Amino acid sequence: MSNRRTAAHIKFLVIHCAATPNGKPFTAADIDSWHKQRGFTRNMSLFPHHAPTLKHIGYHFVNRVNGVAECGRYELETGAHCIGYNTNGIGICMVGTDAFSPEQWATLKTQVEIFKKRYPGITVIGHRDTSPDTNRNGRVDPQEWLKTCPGFDVAAWLAGGMAPLVGHILPGSH
Repeated sequence: MSNRRTAAHIKFLVIHCAATPNGKPFTAADIDSWHKQRGFTRNMSLFPHHAPTLKHIGYHFVNRVNGVAECGRYELETGAHCIGYNTNGIGICMVGTDAFSPEQWATLKTQVEIFKKRYPGITVIGHRDTSPDTNRNGRVDPQEWLKTCPGFDVAAWLAGGMAPLVGHILPGSH
């Protein structure tokens, strides 16, 4: 299977959290080392000049606490971030678990706006929203989540105009 894909493959934007202590300044390089331990690998021959020091990262972007979006995998490179969504999704990881800085929220909003323009019809979801609807009621309820990632309700965030969600803003940030 090739790790190369076209824009037509992109159907989902999957938002994740790093499951790290909120407010701690982890980087894409940190996540790359964790993904190496899990056995993830990139086919560097396809995109040798894109983030060449990150040989294992599964996400396409990592949004650091300071709001900087670090590139991981190339946008048209198959991800390794969510089973069933790697070939047709882009993965964005928010550093932290369930509380994020205003800068992270602003970066995520900008990314979503860009990807909605670039890939009309793209569906924005949280990793937990990819859990199976085991009771078949048409939605994935909290008791069905396989993961709590990204630590906030993506649908509520989108419905609220992508404003930072109360209770999910890093304490002490302005």
